[in-house]
Amino acid sequence: MDVKTNGNISFWYADIGGIPQKRPPLPGDREADVCIIGAGYTGLWTAYYLKKANPALNIVVLEREFAGFGASGRNGGWLSGGFSWSREKYAKTSSRGAVVDMQNAMAGTVDEVERVTKVEGIDADLIRVDKIIAATNAAQLERVRAGYQFDLDWQMPPERVQLLSADEAAKHINIANLRGAIIYRGMARVQPAKLVRGLARVVEGLGVSIYEGTSVKSFEKGRVETDRGMVRAPFIIRATEGFSAGLPGYERTWLALNSAQIVTEPVPDALWKEIGWEGHELLGDAAHAYCYAQRTREGRITMGGRGVPYRFGSKTDVNGQTQQATINALYGILTRLLPQTKSLKIDHAWCGVLGVPRDWCTTAGFDRSTGIGWAGGYVGLGVSSSNLAGRTLADLVLNRETELTGLPWVNRTVRKWEPEPFRWLGVHSMYQLYRMADDREFAGQTRTSKLAALADSITGH
Repeated sequence: MDVKTNGNISFWYADIGGIPQKRPPLPGDREADVCIIGAGYTGLWTAYYLKKANPALNIVVLEREFAGFGASGRNGGWLSGGFSWSREKYAKTSSRGAVVDMQNAMAGTVDEVERVTKVEGIDADLIRVDKIIAATNAAQLERVRAGYQFDLDWQMPPERVQLLSADEAAKHINIANLRGAIIYRGMARVQPAKLVRGLARVVEGLGVSIYEGTSVKSFEKGRVETDRGMVRAPFIIRATEGFSAGLPGYERTWLALNSAQIVTEPVPDALWKEIGWEGHELLGDAAHAYCYAQRTREGRITMGGRGVPYRFGSKTDVNGQTQQATINALYGILTRLLPQTKSLKIDHAWCGVLGVPRDWCTTAGFDRSTGIGWAGGYVGLGVSSSNLAGRTLADLVLNRETELTGLPWVNRTVRKWEPEPFRWLGVHSMYQLYRMADDREFAGQTRTSKLAALADSITGH
């Protein structure tokens, strides 16, 4: 499948006039109260809530490229407040009630992000929508039904989740071979780059110093060493998510998992009538090789998925450029779910990385003995989770015991990923098995393929 633009960070920047001019770099050695490494959602939300709590704080944010260069400017725009990590794993180190509290806190991020965008005048194309996870074969329908019951068992309010028949789901989006779906209420769609750029503007307006084009070489208690000078600060926040493996000593902390997207040309009105999708719902499916899509502000369709899932040594992409095979695969998913789109051209393709802890469960934490905090490993749920992380880190830095600081993701420790080549082999084996499982289910296997369970066992997904 031909594509006009491959890379150049992401379509989201093309949508707002191109890649922004970088802010000036760190002008030399500096003293600060808080130094934040990384100017994505996590770092900027943390700076925002710290400044709101204590306007006198001197906060410095260091960014190697520009604010929103990473996943914050490349993601699928799902402000979902969802919870796709293992509830059972969190419960082992806390309690069932604490996990439900965390689930509710995550759901609340949607309202909070919407509130801040309104109060601060951030235009992020945010609209409240539902999310639909479609089942297009018998095995997927089995998983959708099981997932619905699982959500109810974990005390998700019935008004937030509903099981849909094929006919009911088709009234939302006219998906091919639809067997049924699960719909989640109370979510939102955003334009990722507009959100992160708006947040950076607001944070700067509060007096936070954002230095771009500044590479962090190392950090330890009280000091951050960069290629532009040293920042001394009693509090340091590592907010590097999928890029964490590039920091010395953090090579095996979180795996840099690759995800890619394509976006169509604007869809004609007549074609929208065939597709439906009038509610701008977030769209995914119940395949093992999961996809995620949205209908954009100007009437395009974005479709995302894992593509080539992992680069040896947790290497990251070059300015968002992805492989032709990935573009073809995403186009195949788009036209399989929505065959009405086969006449559409693909305007842009791009990719980025997201952070994955060894147990596939996100974490936020703070070591009071060193003054160093962190958050990330969102495994693809960063648009909403990063907001909760920012509020939680602010409370931890300010030494406030709150409902947030007691949630079970705080200060969780998990073992590191295996050294290469074992993690490369493990991740690629996992996704190859997922693809094989999907192929068997599309070919008519009516129950979830055992290959998927084998895939999960390989890496502890």
